[in-house]
Amino acid sequence: MARRPEPHRETQLARVTRERDLYLRLLDLGVEDRLDRFLADALEVLVDASNARKGVLELGLCEDTSNRPRGAGATSSDGDGTALTTARGCSNDELAHVRETMSRGIVARALSTGQTVETASASTDPLFASRRSVKLHRIEAVLCVPILGTSTRGVVYLQDRVDGGRFAAGDRRRAETVARHLAPIADRLLDGTRDGAGVEMPRRYLDLVRRHGLGGRSASFAAVLDQVRHVAPLDVTVLFGGASGTGKTTLARLLHDASHRAGGPFVEVSCASLPETLVESELFGAVPGAHSTATKRMTGKIAAAEGGTLFLDEVGELPASAQARLLQFLQSRRYYPLGASHQETADVRLVAATNRDLQAAVAARQFREDLYWRLHVVHVRLPSLSERRTDLPSLVRQILEAVARKHRLPACSLSPAAVAAIETAEWPGNVRQLAHTLEAALIRASAERARVIERETLFPDARGDDPPEPASYQQATRRFQRHLLLETLDATGWNVVESARRLDVARSYLYDLLRAHGIERTAGPPSPRRGRSRSADLEP
Repeated sequence: MARRPEPHRETQLARVTRERDLYLRLLDLGVEDRLDRFLADALEVLVDASNARKGVLELGLCEDTSNRPRGAGATSSDGDGTALTTARGCSNDELAHVRETMSRGIVARALSTGQTVETASASTDPLFASRRSVKLHRIEAVLCVPILGTSTRGVVYLQDRVDGGRFAAGDRRRAETVARHLAPIADRLLDGTRDGAGVEMPRRYLDLVRRHGLGGRSASFAAVLDQVRHVAPLDVTVLFGGASGTGKTTLARLLHDASHRAGGPFVEVSCASLPETLVESELFGAVPGAHSTATKRMTGKIAAAEGGTLFLDEVGELPASAQARLLQFLQSRRYYPLGASHQETADVRLVAATNRDLQAAVAARQFREDLYWRLHVVHVRLPSLSERRTDLPSLVRQILEAVARKHRLPACSLSPAAVAAIETAEWPGNVRQLAHTLEAALIRASAERARVIERETLFPDARGDDPPEPASYQQATRRFQRHLLLETLDATGWNVVESARRLDVARSYLYDLLRAHGIERTAGPPSPRRGRSRSADLEP
């Protein structure tokens, strides 16, 4: 006669199977990259795990939720940082009702204490029975678990069990497990609404940032993006400063696209590339006969930018006569086309950029002081790449993806040696130089049918030794690294394991450093420390 399984063993097996399935579904949630799908899938996991009749998941809550406006939608958000909400199996109209039936007092208590709130019957519980929502909707069993991430606050709110009664201890344990796993995933997805330095930004603005290829999470670049966001809606003149190649033109386009003028034209003028004799007609236009080349009416860039943004790149190169006319336009928004007798008006926002020190140019009488202050209403200085080294990984990834799309080439990754070389190299041309270097490397790698970009592909003309020129901070750092590596290797007879131990680095990382610096062991027996010093290798 077959032996029937014991009820306890059967229950234990069912519990283990259920929790195993729960963890497998949590793993699936971990790879989600869309917030709406994440919320819906996470809530389905929670409701199934707890056998709840109603379930609501909200992210972006503060402790006082009693007076917060409530939106509608199966997944809803007002887009400005208030709560994002989803409910299990609800239509758009039903979600508003489900949220109304939630006890905001219970939610607020879970958030303020950071502890799970559980009651078998809110209607008879002294802590909640007097709440209006509890009395109105006769709320019984409730399980409310806080979600407390580093950048996210929210709750899992479960109400009423399908089979009646209170939520079991296993339901609470599973709900707390899911909420604990939701927090880091929610942080990752909601990082789309804040930058790496913790500056909160609307999702639409961050979509624009990504569309313009402005990667990076450094504090210095986050401050620039936040400054641009705040000034974009205002029709004030903005002056972008910073070294060549830092992305001033791209930031100017972002400023335009984030403003109410986004539907208008963005007209770019490179003041440095215009012949001095044509600058004024290029900017202000000209009537026929105004000068030798004006055989017909010429439309200037100011008129072309009507209703939009006029971007003057390298504004410090404007000749004196054009500076005076530009100042007049900024003061009155009126101007005379060359040779014209009647003024014209223009609804144009002016944005300028320069890599010159305009204050020094003013002191040297090379730039009008009154124009400088007109341009300098808001000054945004872009950091050089050496000031935002932590942005290199995201910049490299974005650039390689963009280049692959542009040239229709297969994607390539960087070898560890190439990554180390990029991180230790100088970039005097900043992001522009980095982009050109990566583009050329990807093209070379594609021609060689390589799937990985090596250091030699990235810097084909690089020599093992550093150039004999005055060292910048980055050059001095590289030379010190090279010197320390060679001395340690000499001292250990080129024993990599012992060298890694003395330098307190992983052996794999030491190999990466050797490849990044182009260091190879010369032929011959190991060189003891009393032998030839390799310090001479620091200079060519």
